[in-house]
Amino acid sequence: MPPKLPISVFIIAKNEADRISHTIKSVRDWVDEVIVIDSGSSDETIVVSETLGARTVWNAWQGYGPQKVFGESLCKNDWLLNLDADEEVSSELAEEVQSLFKAGEPDRKGYILKIKALYRFQKTLPKWAPGTRQLRLYHKKYAGFKDSTVHDSVVMKNNQETKELDGVVIHRCFRSYTHATEKINFYTSMQAEDLFKRGVRFSSAFLIITPFISFFKCYFLRKYFLYGVDGFIQSCIYAFNRLLRLAKLRELWQEHEHVQMKID
Repeated sequence: MPPKLPISVFIIAKNEADRISHTIKSVRDWVDEVIVIDSGSSDETIVVSETLGARTVWNAWQGYGPQKVFGESLCKNDWLLNLDADEEVSSELAEEVQSLFKAGEPDRKGYILKIKALYRFQKTLPKWAPGTRQLRLYHKKYAGFKDSTVHDSVVMKNNQETKELDGVVIHRCFRSYTHATEKINFYTSMQAEDLFKRGVRFSSAFLIITPFISFFKCYFLRKYFLYGVDGFIQSCIYAFNRLLRLAKLRELWQEHEHVQMKID
């Protein structure tokens, strides 16, 4: 086997025993180390991770950003690759990353990866699979995660240039519609609280038009219409997600104003 690359992969997880094996197996044969940061799983996440050769570390949940900043601190290599526990590096992307290091140090300090959604009952990634572009492979001296509890994104330092790779990360986003609504409920509460603490307000008109704009963005601009009925359902779920975030924010302001009235 070729020597492993000087890359540390870190994965935050909680109750991901049924999915994290895909993540670890997709990288363990060609990276130097795999670290799983667990925030209190009640299933076999830790057992599965350790069996597959990953180092597991417990850290109390403080939000997405802080959890990933903690993960960065555990990595012994300068080059880091962050993956979620429901993601998998495609074979094409694995080969592409390995080719970056063939001649030594890569020419950029950060690389943007395409994250493509693979929905339940889909066996292969469709050609026009929807997804996002995120900076996930980077040199830790030149980039790092923000410590925001909600917005877990990597920021390059000193305007370092990045490059987008062609291969994709496969994202098994939801186990079921029940799981989707549970995740949306959890995440929108965090988003609303973050916006409230920052003093952000939205007009009633903006709240009303948000689900329609969000549906259009998802169904047409992100091309979810290519998935037929499933694409329509996913677009509705996305629109509900955006609406619920604003509805919860409005509720927080209403509660705040109600308390203020009582004090006055």
